[in-house]
Amino acid sequence: MGSNSVVLPIAIYLAIGITGLSLLALVGFGIRNLTYGKVEPLTIGAIAVPFVVLGILFVAMPTAAEAGIVTLIIMFALSLLGLVYTGVKNVIW
Repeated sequence: MGSNSVVLPIAIYLAIGITGLSLLALVGFGIRNLTYGKVEPLTIGAIAVPFVVLGILFVAMPTAAEAGIVTLIIMFALSLLGLVYTGVKNVIW
């Protein structure tokens, strides 16, 4: 059991590092595709909404966990509103 206490923190840091590198690559390729005109700016804006909401709530709330949970709730609500809007739009038009 003693070796687990050494391996676990290393595994956690490696997972966080790989996640950070993948996010960095995602942003880099998104910017590249935006500059090449392969992606609409509105699409990039829609992808950025959760990060903007999280950033605002991270500053406004006492803990990052609360900010993350409230961001999740807000994004669920926005998704639900989008589904209702598209459903109503298809019924009306």
